[in-house]
Amino acid sequence: MFTLLRSRARTAALALSAVAALTFGTTATTGAAAAPAPAPAPAKKQGPTSVAYVEVNNNSMLNVGKYTLANGGDNVFDVAVIFAANINYDTGKKKAYLHFNENVQRVLDNAATEIRPLQQKGIKVVLSVLGNHQGAGFANFPSKQAASAFAKQLSDTVTKYGLDGIDFDDEYAEYGNNGTGQPNDSSFVHLVTALRANMPDKIISLYNIGPAASRLSYGGVDVSSKFDYAWNPYYGTWQVPGIALPKSKLSPAAVEIGGTSQSTAADLARRTVSEGYGVYLTYNLDGADRSADVSAFTRELYGSDAVYAP
Repeated sequence: MFTLLRSRARTAALALSAVAALTFGTTATTGAAAAPAPAPAPAKKQGPTSVAYVEVNNNSMLNVGKYTLANGGDNVFDVAVIFAANINYDTGKKKAYLHFNENVQRVLDNAATEIRPLQQKGIKVVLSVLGNHQGAGFANFPSKQAASAFAKQLSDTVTKYGLDGIDFDDEYAEYGNNGTGQPNDSSFVHLVTALRANMPDKIISLYNIGPAASRLSYGGVDVSSKFDYAWNPYYGTWQVPGIALPKSKLSPAAVEIGGTSQSTAADLARRTVSEGYGVYLTYNLDGADRSADVSAFTRELYGSDAVYAP
């Protein structure tokens, strides 16, 4: 019924010229707050959790906070996702490392003005991590130690910049490049286990795609319950993520704001409510007034139009 749509402008994964790899022990840049994030305001009183991915190469994270519900004034969006950091591969050291292109680095360095305003509104801010065509991915760490080392880079980033969690997106890794291994069954289990141990109270979400998403169990350990959310990666469609989580943590609906028709967005929102799912995923919120597109789903999710305040 719905047109399959995956038009993510993955320029974040291609910005290799902007060498801003994560380096700990250096002086923090202005705005990179090591202090804990401020206590959030109360979330919406009812209805599914709404998630907004933002392509920060082109758009501001602050756009997520510009939408409220006409009835009651609550935020439309509950979770804002910074799209995207990368998992890169150091061919000399033969190991994966966390990389930020110049636009992601700018957002993090200016956390006081790019992230804290959202958190002060009660919106959680999560960093998405994406493959970068270099052979490194979440599913091919060669050992538990290697997976744990990358998990520490992730959790240290969350602490350093006062973020609310990490989102895994296993695309564009191109497993095998640079002599890297193919996906194995233990890698993602070790990674998620270590990350959850490092940050027990933060969000870990799964963009349900790629080899990692189908390798959630190894050696008697199933990491499904360690995720807070999982969502469908195909915009304009309905697809229940294949992970053992309750409906309250799943988004079978996925829409691209401005790319998915308002009628389809409304249909998917209506189905979300009628079938008892607890999350609604949106992608590519930009700086234009998208209140008509947003209202198409908020009317079904929350019984209210959305109001845009530039």
